Amino acid sequence: MEGLIGKKIGMTQVYDADGKRTCVTVIEVGPCPVVQLKTLENDGYEAAQIAFGVQKASRLAKAQVKHFEKAGVECARVLKEFKMDEADKSLKVGDKLTVANFEGVKYVDVTGVTKGKGFAGVIKRYGFAGGNMTHGGHSKRRTGGLAARDLPGWIEKGKKMPGHMGDVNRKAVNLEVVEIRPEDNAILVKGSIPGARNGTVIVRKSLKNNRIAYKAQKGAK
Repeated sequence: MEGLIGKKIGMTQVYDADGKRTCVTVIEVGPCPVVQLKTLENDGYEAAQIAFGVQKASRLAKAQVKHFEKAGVECARVLKEFKMDEADKSLKVGDKLTVANFEGVKYVDVTGVTKGKGFAGVIKRYGFAGGNMTHGGHSKRRTGGLAARDLPGWIEKGKKMPGHMGDVNRKAVNLEVVEIRPEDNAILVKGSIPGARNGTVIVRKSLKNNRIAYKAQKGAK
């Protein structure tokens, strides 16, 4: 499977055999039951729709509840489609995918929603320096000049200004897989990932590193 759905548990540190410390993020990945299989005949493409997390049926629409009942799967919070590998052609509705899907994978890409910071000024949002804090300065934490005095005479689109900060989709790429713990449904990746603790994340096999490995293998031949 190209990827799975998981939950960010938090950060910790682990030691290797040489006593070297590595900061890692613990991600709970799966188990993800297969809810629906997309086929070329019915949908025009091949993919697997998987679920993650438990949700009360009363908090879902009737159509969603029926969708889960038809698959014989417990109601879930998140649904996501992923491309299938050659080894996934034998998958059936109701099968559960676990962190074992990443066995042998050295790098992953993790997508999550960053922490929301609310309304923020330009110093916090973009790292502006601000004006003089002494000697009669009157532009301590202000934005500064905005529009051109000459044409066009209005604020240009994309101008860095105060506004809502955070709460956007971000992807951390090429994260090294330090350890996989099937008994805990956990994967430990080197470094940090977007989002707050207990936030939903999408873990995919690293596309960039797979391409690099493929080109190196092709060049060696």
